[in-house]
Amino acid sequence: MTDNIRLGNLEVPSVGIGTISWSSNKLFELENLELQSLVNTACSSNAAFFDTAERYGSNFKTALGMGWGDTESMLNKFIDRSPQTNVRPIVATKFTPTPWRTTVESVVQACEDSCRRLGVEQIDLYQLHMPDIVQPFRMFGQEQNKDEIYWEGLAECYQRGLVKNVGVCNYGPSLLMRCQEKLAQHNVPLASNQIAYSLIGRHDGAQETVDYCNEQGIQVLAFFPFAMGILTGKYNSHLYNGKTIPEDALATLTTSKKTSLEILDLKKYAIGDNEEIPTGGIGPLLTVMEGIAQQRDKTVSQVALNYIICKGAMPIPGARSSAQAMDNIGAMGWRLTNEEVGLLETAADALGIGFDGAGFKRTSEKFVGYGVEKWSLD
Repeated sequence: MTDNIRLGNLEVPSVGIGTISWSSNKLFELENLELQSLVNTACSSNAAFFDTAERYGSNFKTALGMGWGDTESMLNKFIDRSPQTNVRPIVATKFTPTPWRTTVESVVQACEDSCRRLGVEQIDLYQLHMPDIVQPFRMFGQEQNKDEIYWEGLAECYQRGLVKNVGVCNYGPSLLMRCQEKLAQHNVPLASNQIAYSLIGRHDGAQETVDYCNEQGIQVLAFFPFAMGILTGKYNSHLYNGKTIPEDALATLTTSKKTSLEILDLKKYAIGDNEEIPTGGIGPLLTVMEGIAQQRDKTVSQVALNYIICKGAMPIPGARSSAQAMDNIGAMGWRLTNEEVGLLETAADALGIGFDGAGFKRTSEKFVGYGVEKWSLD
């Protein structure tokens, strides 16, 4: 199946694969047969766009502040082992802003390290993971914002031929304009902006950011396209009818590695708490989604992804199995009608809620050790 879009100077599948939840099954080796099968499936289905980051690593190591680059190395190994096809897998990775990275050369060095771990001479898309929000000395009146330094670093990576395209994450229109202006001084185009975006995640500047990017030719990559799973219906047991999600895909979803706090928050969205979320939660929206899914012989999750494609963004759903990958691929090759998009948005807006994340995984803030730092899409 071919359903491609333009991202900078690349032609990429309209649905990507997020790797944040990838983890090795072994303590001292980067091995996972289930993930290898996923990569094989993606590569043989013309759907091999992998979004990773230097900060991604196994759950155990990441919890201890270790494991930097593990997922990049795993991805390189799995791609090398996958069946060879005429379509080369495309890999995007990210630079993590930190207080000790204070120079242009620190961005270049990190990029070279990612190239080595990924086994490539050029990275397809190199992104800044977030604005420079980690400011541990702000409480003492000392703050050094390094956004412009990092933009210069991206430009330097591009000019040295280390990357084919550069992008950012969690930027709103104002910061995007500043970044574009700085990159333009070096004749470097801004290819992408990755933000949280979904049918129930269009608030707090998200839709305005998508609109701005579409106008500017900046490809939006949408993380949390399922709102961490609740838009698949997996937390609403009445949707488990055998048609909503294939049984093998559902099994991997319901055995996800979410924390108890995350599951508690997600169930609140799913069924409501009669306080922050009305009783019934997102049930009315899921009913509309299921109706469209049945008419089209698709799954609810495929409808959720296709909606994002129709809005001009590229969903990056996380996947840990070939079953999940195949279900996500089923969102490609067709489009919702304008009428169906309108029905979905009407049902979503009628809920009067917006998805802001669950547990410590939030759409516009990050726990950074000494506390929580936030950003806004303004």
